[in-house]
This record gives sequence, C-alpha cells and structure tokens, in this order.
Amino acid sequence: MLKNEHWSKAAPLFRNHEVLNCNYLRNVSGVDYETYMEVVYYPLNLNNREGYCVKVRTDRDNPTVQSVTPIWETANWNEREIYDLLGIDFPGHPDLRRIMMPDDWVGHPLRKDYVPLDPEV
Repeated sequence: MLKNEHWSKAAPLFRNHEVLNCNYLRNVSGVDYETYMEVVYYPLNLNNREGYCVKVRTDRDNPTVQSVTPIWETANWNEREIYDLLGIDFPGHPDLRRIMMPDDWVGHPLRKDYVPLDPEV
C-alpha cells in the first residue's frame, strides 16, 4: 500500500531505479471497497521478470490518483477504463475520456452504489 500523495514520486522510481528497473507496466485495475476506492498497479522488470503490486487508495467522494501514462504508456487505456467504469480521475492523463460507455452515459457502472436507470438492462 502506498499513500496516494506519494504515488507521483514513487512511480518514476519504480521505472528508473537501478535495481527495480520496472520498464513495463503489466496491468492497472480499479477496485471499489464501498468505503474507499483503490487503484492497483503491476509494474514489471522485463530483464529479470520480477514484478510488484502497488496499491494506491483514494476516497470515494473525490476519487483521484495521479496518472502514470507519462511514465508507462501501457497505463493509457487502463486508466481510461477505470475512469469510465469506476469514476476515478487521473490528473495528468493525456486523453481521459470514456472508452466503453457512450459519452452521454450517466454514472459509472462498476461502482457498488451505481443504480441503473433501467433495472432490466
């Protein structure tokens, strides 16, 4: 677990550190725990296949985690998907917009408090 306010400094350290050398971001996922939200990152060192799991917690009322797309380009679509389905904002993302739902969709369907407009859909 890494404090949200430290993530913008820690992410480049994972990539650029001589020993860690996580030159690839394997996956990014978002989780809704009802009382808080979390973004989970899986940086990987491709040279020795050593991987890590970094969890960054954010609050539900204003879920925000600094984008790592400028550090690892592979985060681009993952962050857009998390934004679209869970409503977590990623400041610093080059093109943060919906990727799965229509632009006029109301809400974020993977949030636990999401109520669909039509329960039959």
